[in-house]
Amino acid sequence: MADFPTPFALTRRSLLAGVASSAMIGAAAAAVRVDVTQGNFQPMPIALPDFVAAAQDNELGRNVTAVITANLQRSGMFAPISQAAYVEKIANIDTMPKFPDWRVINAQALVTGRMTRQPDGRLRAEFRLWDVFAGQQLTGQQYFTTPDNWRRIAHIISDAIYERLTGEKGYFDSRIVFVDETGPKDRRVKRLALMDQDGAGIRYLTRGDDLVLTPRFNPSTQEVTYMAYGQGDPRVFLLNIETNQREIVGNFPGMTFSPRFSPDGQRVIMSLERGGNSNLFVMDLRSKATTRLTDTPAIDTAPSYSPDGARICFESDRGGSQQIYVMPANGGTAQRITFGDGARYSTPVWSPRGDYIAFTRQARGNFGIGVIRPDGSGERVLADGFHNEGPTFSPNGRVIMFFRDQGQGPSLYTVDITGRNELKVPTPSFASDPAWSPLLS
Repeated sequence: MADFPTPFALTRRSLLAGVASSAMIGAAAAAVRVDVTQGNFQPMPIALPDFVAAAQDNELGRNVTAVITANLQRSGMFAPISQAAYVEKIANIDTMPKFPDWRVINAQALVTGRMTRQPDGRLRAEFRLWDVFAGQQLTGQQYFTTPDNWRRIAHIISDAIYERLTGEKGYFDSRIVFVDETGPKDRRVKRLALMDQDGAGIRYLTRGDDLVLTPRFNPSTQEVTYMAYGQGDPRVFLLNIETNQREIVGNFPGMTFSPRFSPDGQRVIMSLERGGNSNLFVMDLRSKATTRLTDTPAIDTAPSYSPDGARICFESDRGGSQQIYVMPANGGTAQRITFGDGARYSTPVWSPRGDYIAFTRQARGNFGIGVIRPDGSGERVLADGFHNEGPTFSPNGRVIMFFRDQGQGPSLYTVDITGRNELKVPTPSFASDPAWSPLLS
């Protein structure tokens, strides 16, 4: 097993190479499950005792448990039970829990775990997920890594628990790139920053020399694309977040807006201003060939690919007001999908599931974050207020992150696609323009 010296070099595949076979009990497979479709949703009560560890690693065991607990609680799907209520003290995860002790506090699921330091200095992290009412183990896995990657392990375990109990992929082992904003309102310094989805592990990617906007992740590599205003017109850059190597996507005459990767990471789609209006263009990153997708006297901007790469959504004022359109990815006839009464729609982004397009909706002085199906049906506003903007989907399409500015400066928030569980995301300073990474691989 290879060692992984930094959190960014550690991959899910490397970790999974050390995973023991999951113990799946068929009889318990459907006994405990979070039903995310029911209208009267109640989070699942779950118990998470501190991971067992040797005396010198007790704090590490508590920290891993705390991160897993916070992840599950912030998802809105689970209601972690206070450890003060626990009857049984877990001292050995290899023995069967005393299920009556957990039923009496109404725990439906129980997570037990252990952290063990190996002779070579690595950590072995193990966990077991139990169905309390059926008295059966649902899954059990182990991982090997270096001690400085304990937080990453906690996110991966959180994903495994989430997936087993909801039937949906998790999103905790992922990162957010965003614009960090500091300084007075009229002289803001804006830097690209990277963090774990829970706000930990902040790392700055630019120094603040240029104004940066609209960072977006490459779905297949550790790259982001973003706009930078330095000397002259804004330019589109590619930045490798592992090596910090930066390159210009291309030098285009006029203004460039809203760059975003194709699902395969091989192309960048963007809006270019020429002759007073802006149209959509796509560039092949290997050949640098650029193809024009729209040719109208309107302003077409903010394009986003469907997950299969077959279609794009974008915003345009071609119909007289700012609305969202969908068209084939290689150009062609565009279909308008938003018709809100007097409302303007912007910043569309396609869900990784393909089922929804998120948007910013401006009407009567309020900015709402909402979703709509690609055919224009099922429009719902999830968060409303003075100024909300810039939605981005979690890797599983279940959660949307956006930024809200209530006058002093912007902050990041998340909300479930049902409109439940709106939460503020901790950042060291003001923050805007978030973009969610895929699950780390």
